[in-house]
Amino acid sequence: MKKIPVTTLDIPELKIYQSFRENAFRKDGSFVADSPKVVRLLIESGIKVKSILATEAFYDEHAGWLAAYDIPIGYIAPRAVMEQIVGHRLHHNVMMHAIRPDETPLHALGERIIMLDEISKADNVGAIARSAVALGIDSYLLPAQGPHPYIRRAVRISMGHIGKLRYHRYNDIKTTITTLKTLGYHIFAAEVTPDSTPLSQVKVPPKWVLLMGHEELGISEDVLKLCDEVVTIEMAPEVKSFNVAIAASIMMYQLQNIR
Repeated sequence: MKKIPVTTLDIPELKIYQSFRENAFRKDGSFVADSPKVVRLLIESGIKVKSILATEAFYDEHAGWLAAYDIPIGYIAPRAVMEQIVGHRLHHNVMMHAIRPDETPLHALGERIIMLDEISKADNVGAIARSAVALGIDSYLLPAQGPHPYIRRAVRISMGHIGKLRYHRYNDIKTTITTLKTLGYHIFAAEVTPDSTPLSQVKVPPKWVLLMGHEELGISEDVLKLCDEVVTIEMAPEVKSFNVAIAASIMMYQLQNIR
């Protein structure tokens, strides 16, 4: 690793660390992550690193571990300089600029997939990714028009676990569902309908996709008709719904453990 001391963020190479806009990362397919736990987990997952920006104390503490990985540049900055980055005061002395892994083709995804339909909040994208990894799901399907799973906020909320998931971003949900069905997947739609199957009564096939709807709008009738089965979580009558990330976690757990 080539170490470069810096005393200001006002140099072109460090502008990326201050960016929150997705278009700043599209040219080279990169992303920024922060906090020691997130950075470490992502590096260990095999992410290609472009650079690290951290305090001297971070490099000293993690010197042995960092030496085992191909990290081309390590910028060394005083803590006061790093705290000029919006939001970094909470995230402990290190940030990383890396390349997003290539997307996995539909036919190469795993047998159990979590799929999102028009999810609009990066927090939910990240939270669902973290739960998916914790519950043994290895594939993530997301709409191309929604938040990228490697957007800074989603990476942070996932605690870096996004690096353990194969992912694919689709353009048309109906075409994608049709293709998944030809590949042998049973499509579960998470929605409340008069004829939905209670989650506790679901029979789980070997290959399945769990489709979660928009945070407020849910899943449209047209899309529901394409799915093989609509599934709902039994809950108290006075409660209308769960947060989408919580609902996804409950459903993934159940589908993973029913045989």
